[in-house]
Amino acid sequence: MKTVFALLSLFFFYPAQTAAFDQKEKDSFVMEMVTEHGFEKNKLEALFEEARLLDKVLEAISRPAEKSKEWYEYRQIFLTDKRISEGVNFWHENRDLLQKAEQEYGVDRSVIVAIIGVETFYGRHKGAYRVIDSLATLGFNYPPRAKFFREQLKQFLLFTRRLDIDPLTLLGSYAGAMGMPQFIPSSFQSYAADFDQDGRIDIWDNRADVIGSVANYFKLHGWQKGQPVAVPVWLKKGANTRGQIAEYVEKGLKPGIELSDLTRDAVLLKRKVTGNPLSSLLRFRQPDSDEYWVAFQNFYTITRYNHSPLYAMAVYQLSEAIREAYISEGLKK
Repeated sequence: MKTVFALLSLFFFYPAQTAAFDQKEKDSFVMEMVTEHGFEKNKLEALFEEARLLDKVLEAISRPAEKSKEWYEYRQIFLTDKRISEGVNFWHENRDLLQKAEQEYGVDRSVIVAIIGVETFYGRHKGAYRVIDSLATLGFNYPPRAKFFREQLKQFLLFTRRLDIDPLTLLGSYAGAMGMPQFIPSSFQSYAADFDQDGRIDIWDNRADVIGSVANYFKLHGWQKGQPVAVPVWLKKGANTRGQIAEYVEKGLKPGIELSDLTRDAVLLKRKVTGNPLSSLLRFRQPDSDEYWVAFQNFYTITRYNHSPLYAMAVYQLSEAIREAYISEGLKK
């Protein structure tokens, strides 16, 4: 009877370990890595024998918060007193590193802190999935984005080989994002920085490398030092009825509208912006109405980290809240 119960337990509680990767996709990937990158076929096959197809990963990828929630719901996840106060603590603990990163890369230190706060709550939640499991699951068994995740799996195997890391040991998110800043493998390859110059890059536990890597990512994605990120606006009377608001919103996320055109036709800025930068007009849902923001290049740069305007606005508003709390705390001393 105990044996029967044990077998039933395995059947019901460990389905991910008995499921199989798509054999054709896996074999094709193995041959690509062998012929193009010099991996040993038998070792790769042995590695994927150790990897597991995870149903939870397939479930999670189908319902990301950025696509399933409205702004007022999404905002509540990240704009909390706890995340703000812990952001201030992180700033204090890493003040010199943040100052150095801002000086070298030109990226606001409050934004660096906010990214780490949104991604992993300042390193507390770096992910509990083995990266090899997540990437193999999505690369072999998730056709809508298989090409993207196969590329990430390739980059993962390349950098673990280069750095002599056992690929079975690294943990990350359900989508294979890693470390405190949650870099996907291709971002690790391109933007991770040895900020303390100790000869190795560690975005899991080395705060210097984490802070430098985030700053480097933003700089190389077009961050403009000292320039605005986004400003809230009022709608001009009659602009909605003339259809101008919808027309501008539909132009998309990438800044391509001269600010003077927006202020002439559709909006009034709630904060002054110097010059006439390229901008975009974004709409964010509230329970009973919409709010509108004019966004600039630096907002667009944040979306290169995660291509969601909800994500970028959460990062920006968290960065502003952390900055205000940090300054306020300093004034009280």
